[in-house]
Amino acid sequence: MHDDDLIIRPARPEDERELAALNRAVWSPLSEVAPQPPEEDGVFDERHAPEQYLLALLDDRIVGYIRPVPATPLASNRHVRQIQGLAVDASVRGRGVGRKLVEAACAAAHAEGARKMTLRVLGWNTPARRLYESCGFVVEGSLAEEFLIDGSYVDDIWMARRLTD
Repeated sequence: MHDDDLIIRPARPEDERELAALNRAVWSPLSEVAPQPPEEDGVFDERHAPEQYLLALLDDRIVGYIRPVPATPLASNRHVRQIQGLAVDASVRGRGVGRKLVEAACAAAHAEGARKMTLRVLGWNTPARRLYESCGFVVEGSLAEEFLIDGSYVDDIWMARRLTD
């Protein structure tokens, strides 16, 4: 994959079916606290609008997405964005797609005036934690044993990256 081959763009309503298929395909207890979405479920609803997603396309196929949104609806927190979803198709993992999505989300948030990007990641999700650390995120906190997944207690790790110079 050459850098020129990958396209990052905002999602559109017509992307929903392909985006939902990717979302189901990448679902794993390694990264998810909710059950796998049913086949008939879409992605977009009143809380998940198309404009909240950035897509990675390779050969006109969605191979990844990231969902950076305001951390809260509070005016006092307007300067913070939170990544509430990142997925990369297994066929292109290890080729820089996740990094390009994270960097695009951070650049877009900074251009909108945000000063900080945050996220939450399961403690046992080592690949995601490595990716975020390599993109400049640091651990700001941890909630020990916050989730019970498949009989194991898992920590909820809070990470952040400053977007200012």
